[in-house]
Amino acid sequence: MARHAEPKAPRRGLLLKAGLGLTAAGAAVLGAGAAAQAAPGAAVPLPVDSLTRTDAGAAGAGALSGVTHGVGPLTRLQLDPLANTGVDPLANGIGTQIADFKPVGTNLLTDHVTKGGAVADLPVAGPLTQKLLP
Repeated sequence: MARHAEPKAPRRGLLLKAGLGLTAAGAAVLGAGAAAQAAPGAAVPLPVDSLTRTDAGAAGAGALSGVTHGVGPLTRLQLDPLANTGVDPLANGIGTQIADFKPVGTNLLTDHVTKGGAVADLPVAGPLTQKLLP
């Protein structure tokens, strides 16, 4: 390739210089902040007395309340996003009947999910989640 046909990439050098400049500026700002924070001055007293008197029961109850209110609505979400549509692959079922006995099929197990049910609507998991979560 001839020297005059060689592609020139002035943008690469410009972007490299800009990136290095931003990195240096960020390091200078963070370094100044760390130095200002570490400067000797009036020490902030720690509330040692309040740390020893923490009510563990109340803290646990508050954490449990927050988790249950955050996770509780998830039990009412529809499990199968394709439920009640014509393209739901879980809606396929198979069944059989022997002599005069009641017919048995897989729809007994999958109907809760394919009809748009949530975790709270499931036969075994539903009552269990209702006991554990509000």
